[in-house]
Amino acid sequence: MFRTALRNVLAHKGRLLMTVLAVMLGTAFVSGTLVFSDTFGNALRTQNSKSYTDVAVTVADREARNLSDDDGGRIAGPTLTEETRTKVAAVPGVAEVRGVVSGFAGIADTKGALIGNGFSTTGTNYVPGADGTDPRYPLVEGRGPKDATEIALDRKTADKGGYKVGDTVRVAVNGPVMKLKLTGTLTTNDPRVVAGGSLAAFDTATAQQLYLTPGRYAELDVRSKPGTDDAALLTAVKQAVPQGDSIEAKTGRELAAEQDEMIRKGTTVLTTVLMGFAGIALFVGIFIIANTFTMLVAQRTKELALLRAVGATRRQITRSVLIEAVLVGLTAAVTGLLAGIGIAAGLKSLLNGPMDANLPDGPLIIAPTTVVAALAVGVLVTVLAAWLPARRASRIAPVAAMSSAEQPATQKGLRIRNTIGLLFSLAGLAALAGGVAGKEVKLVGLGAGTLLIGVFVLTPLLSRPLIALFAPLLRAVYGAPGKLAQENAVRNPRRTAATASALTIGVTLITSLTVIGASVNQAVDKAAETDLKADYTVAMQNFSKLSPEVAAQIAKAPGVSVISAERNVTVKTGQNGEDSEWMTAVDAATIDQLATVKVKEGSPDALKQGRLLVSSGRAERAGYKVGDTLAVTYPDGAKGSLTVGGILEANTALASVIVPEAVVAPHLAPATGLEKVLVKGTNGATEELKQALRDATGGNPLIAVKGAKEIKAENRQMITGILNMMYGLLGMSVVIAVLGVVNTMAMSVFERRREIGMLRAIGLDRLGIRRMVRLESLLIALFGGLVGVGLGILVAWAGVRTLADSLKGITTVVPPVQTVGFLLAAAVIGLLAALWPAHRAAKLDILDSIKSQ
Repeated sequence: MFRTALRNVLAHKGRLLMTVLAVMLGTAFVSGTLVFSDTFGNALRTQNSKSYTDVAVTVADREARNLSDDDGGRIAGPTLTEETRTKVAAVPGVAEVRGVVSGFAGIADTKGALIGNGFSTTGTNYVPGADGTDPRYPLVEGRGPKDATEIALDRKTADKGGYKVGDTVRVAVNGPVMKLKLTGTLTTNDPRVVAGGSLAAFDTATAQQLYLTPGRYAELDVRSKPGTDDAALLTAVKQAVPQGDSIEAKTGRELAAEQDEMIRKGTTVLTTVLMGFAGIALFVGIFIIANTFTMLVAQRTKELALLRAVGATRRQITRSVLIEAVLVGLTAAVTGLLAGIGIAAGLKSLLNGPMDANLPDGPLIIAPTTVVAALAVGVLVTVLAAWLPARRASRIAPVAAMSSAEQPATQKGLRIRNTIGLLFSLAGLAALAGGVAGKEVKLVGLGAGTLLIGVFVLTPLLSRPLIALFAPLLRAVYGAPGKLAQENAVRNPRRTAATASALTIGVTLITSLTVIGASVNQAVDKAAETDLKADYTVAMQNFSKLSPEVAAQIAKAPGVSVISAERNVTVKTGQNGEDSEWMTAVDAATIDQLATVKVKEGSPDALKQGRLLVSSGRAERAGYKVGDTLAVTYPDGAKGSLTVGGILEANTALASVIVPEAVVAPHLAPATGLEKVLVKGTNGATEELKQALRDATGGNPLIAVKGAKEIKAENRQMITGILNMMYGLLGMSVVIAVLGVVNTMAMSVFERRREIGMLRAIGLDRLGIRRMVRLESLLIALFGGLVGVGLGILVAWAGVRTLADSLKGITTVVPPVQTVGFLLAAAVIGLLAALWPAHRAAKLDILDSIKSQ
């Protein structure tokens, strides 16, 4: 039977080609994902280890790291000072102690625009050794900064900005721009900088003034003398530093291990997401494999019956078909593994080349687990998909099968299938309804998957009525070829269903993503128009805090009529301070002029009365009611109470809990930063006002001044970017679905050679044959597209309903142009997929076709 299986594979190479391609593409997706993730993770870990090669122990001040939070720079506990650094340097076994200060620093190019993105703008202190250089940052040119008028930049940032040593560089933290002299360029292993960020190095005193307080460090990096044990050194260093909850000491190896674990988790998330899309592609491939083996079994009915007649058992027949599947799957898996390695290498070169993603460099990692996974996935998917056709082949009766080319599905089998499909569909609809009612995204996802399976099982039942919708048009326009195409499409509903289902998956997912994206876009646009009354918002691009002086500077800008600065405050609640509440302080006198404040319950003047306003969603989750009193502990340790004065309607421009600035200001440090400033102009939103706000903020490249148009455009760009990425990842499943249509039509032409020969003999010309095959493919593709669009809209509706509480005014929006476009795309796919099969059918010799068995 093994020789029989091998002979059948070699005899049907052409017919199995599309199946091999489908499995190969899915396996390539899997192996490419694993190779790229392993390569990327290994490069990050290698780079991370370099950062700690000369660090034996690190002492960190966690409070100093979090000075951008609500404490506003207040020093509540022990700190790392120069005195501490000197004590640590005196510990036996210590060779050197480097005090580190870090934060963010935006570098402006010659036109004032920010270089890089706002999230990787790194600022630090340059600590020269005895030779005048800092080993952390090897110099490329020039020297390090020595005072508050100088700065050094990483080489790539200097090149992007067009700066040379001696030039004046415009740099800012959270206030006005500073103009500093560039004294040198350097290199670094910092992952944020290597990944495309920027690095600005100041002298230590300047960095401390900018990011902490004079004489204070965020971290002490200890380099040990040769032969010193890191664990013993750690114990000694702990005794030399201040004791407190905010002071933490670890060895360099421990820190490197922690960073490695973070990298592992990050790459695991990336791998999981990509593997999800690879799973979709493989799931689509299952339909093609099952369809192919079903047709091969049907075409070999007499051969299999003869084997049964000469003594082959059912188990041997099943085993023969499964061996074919193993051989096909193994061939496809090996090819897919090699293709995946090529894809990973190409993606790495693309990201570091034309796309300039600046990924860390490293060798291509092909782990044994990747090889095993790729081969196992390819073989298992193929065998799984071929199992039912194999079982069906084993049930062929020797005598009955010899007189029939194909055994039609029994009515009992169809009834069982329809019953199962109906049960799955009802369960999916029930889960969707439950998810919508309870706003449970996971339940909606479960319902969508269950419904999709149910519809797949029911597609043979659905194919006849849906395809019949196009029958009158086809007959009227194309005559006999149109009628024949319609009849061929519904002749074998199982085959039509299997072929269409592969396309349905891709269309369903793409449609649901598009509808959800359009719905979110519309809701966000409406919110920007109705929730925000301010003409402009002023905030940091990297979501850090604005300097508190910015509000006063903006208020003095020409053309400004009203402002309200917002700052986040976290207070402890409960009698023992066991809980906490995050709230936003606003100007009670002006906020209603800058944002739409609609109170559902309570007093509209609650803020002016010194009370809280709580959003309806937050009130429901926390159980707050109008009149409730919260015992709070403010950031400075003072105790007090706050009363809920009103329940707000959902509003994207306001936080879930807002409190009057006057109530919390006495308990905040003067340096507490601002989240944003809302601004209304005397003459509305004008370019003059926008420029005045930029000038008032000192031309800081990190500070963004945005109006309603910019907010809308930014939101749309973000959503569009996510959708485009998802479309690209789903593209593989669509390609596989196209291969499925080509495969089905090609094999259908092969098994209907006699029929095609008879049609030619009674007068149907080659054009009619081509048209018949193309129209049949078109009908199958349109059927899959219609089902996919319908399912996609239903799933998207359920998903949108779960967002109703978190996104004000969101409704389901079905974009007509894109929806029609998906159906047209399905039609084009059907026509293109039929080009080769139609050409092949038209070229068949009439007599040879009639004589074929």
